[in-house]
Amino acid sequence: MTLLIILLAVLALIVLNSWGKVNAFLAFLLVTIPAGLALGLSPTQVLAAVQKGLGDTLGSVALVVVLGAMLGKLVAESGAAQQIAAVLMGAFGAKNIQWTMMTTGFIIGIPLFYNVGFLLMVPLIFSVVYQYRLPAVYVGLPLLASLSVLHGFVPPHPAPTALVALFHGNLGLTFGYGLLVALPAVVVAGPLYARTLRGIVTVPLAGFASAPRPANELPGRLNSFLSSLLPVLVLAGVYGLQAGLPAGGAAAPVLAFLSDPGMVMLLSVLVATVSLGRAQGKSTSAVMDTYGAAVRDVAMLLLIIGGAGALKEVLVASGAGLAIAAGLGGTGLPPLVLGWLLAGLIRVCIGSATVAGLTAAGVMLPTMAHSAVNPNLLVLAIGAGSLLFSHFNDSGFWLFKEYFNLSVRDTLRSWSAMETIVSIMGLLGVLLLDWALPLVTPALARF
Repeated sequence: MTLLIILLAVLALIVLNSWGKVNAFLAFLLVTIPAGLALGLSPTQVLAAVQKGLGDTLGSVALVVVLGAMLGKLVAESGAAQQIAAVLMGAFGAKNIQWTMMTTGFIIGIPLFYNVGFLLMVPLIFSVVYQYRLPAVYVGLPLLASLSVLHGFVPPHPAPTALVALFHGNLGLTFGYGLLVALPAVVVAGPLYARTLRGIVTVPLAGFASAPRPANELPGRLNSFLSSLLPVLVLAGVYGLQAGLPAGGAAAPVLAFLSDPGMVMLLSVLVATVSLGRAQGKSTSAVMDTYGAAVRDVAMLLLIIGGAGALKEVLVASGAGLAIAAGLGGTGLPPLVLGWLLAGLIRVCIGSATVAGLTAAGVMLPTMAHSAVNPNLLVLAIGAGSLLFSHFNDSGFWLFKEYFNLSVRDTLRSWSAMETIVSIMGLLGVLLLDWALPLVTPALARF
């Protein structure tokens, strides 16, 4: 019955948003409240869950989204994105732009949370799209596939890091195995799959469209790269210091503060205000006008993300995720496949990859004592499952749809399909590693 209610809620969202042309935030509210009542919550509990879901979701992403939009708009309007795009295209050519984007996403996706990386790279993607008249989905999907995979598979991202600790795995081995599994998944879901989507015609979000500027008006190359990628550099430096210094040392609280995505983005915006604003001849008021326009661009997007969070919280509060997990717990499937399936179904029903991963991990934890499953591979299997079929109840779906200005149908066939390919490829990679490691490990031990 739980699955049927969730399915009907998703179908209602599709009908309201696609056929009824109802505003997405309003559609979420119109679906979430009846769904909560149908799942057994009282009216008071439904309202409390809606408020908590809105508050928790916006509390976790609003700072990053708003500051990321500010940085992104300044990167676009200053000409820094145009400068970076020109360097990349000059070095690798238009033929290899997908592979260039994929590699860029793979590098910055290791330290950056997905939302930060998305907002940081959107101006670069759109600059390439507008300057070289290439399809937006064709250019952007390989980069975003990299960001998504690394967020789901590889520490220091939240869910994989938590699962390593929960299963008593090895952080270094999980990181190494995660990269091995992530690379083929990104190649298939990114450059290869995106080639089938060249026919999707869209005009991306107007806020990040800027007319090409003469070369003599662009910021310098070094300034463009450093100002745009400062969040990556800050996080990489902080993680390096955290790895090299004692965990409980005097610097630990400061490093933890600096590693917060919101603080990283705030620092980056402050630096860019000078390097891409004042240093390029812009007045402070002109830079602030740019930031104000950026906030207007993402205001409705924030509400939509909050609506997705409200639906997610209602499903969590009703116990839907635990009910699904309990129903699958006694199937007798191999632990790696079961962990992937549990995370996948919870992800489809609830929307949050982190919630899906942690819920599946809680169910799988008791089986660890009765099986010889590799804990590091189980982390990756659950991480792969947690990315399965992102759709209406996932904030990532709406970020992609709204920024790329796509229809629901095209978002499903591009973003949702890419996430599903990533998830399935991730499981296949984990199973291949599980088969190969017993053969390779004894040979490596002899050296």
